[in-house]
Amino acid sequence: MRLVIDLNKCQGYAQCVPLAPAVLKLLGEEALAYDPNPDESQRKQVLRAVASCPVQAIICEIDPPADRDTE
Repeated sequence: MRLVIDLNKCQGYAQCVPLAPAVLKLLGEEALAYDPNPDESQRKQVLRAVASCPVQAIICEIDPPADRDTE
């Protein structure tokens, strides 16, 4: 699982933070810190956090594409 947050889009509403506190943390009033590779055990919490974002700044890739050798 891979988590990406568009920090330019994020408005700091922090609705996501209490839904996945092991993955998302609010630093100060608006700075968001997060684990880009959360443990699979956090899947349900992460998906709830993604759904809670009013500006859709959070993207979760469940099965990120593997790097492929094009040679």
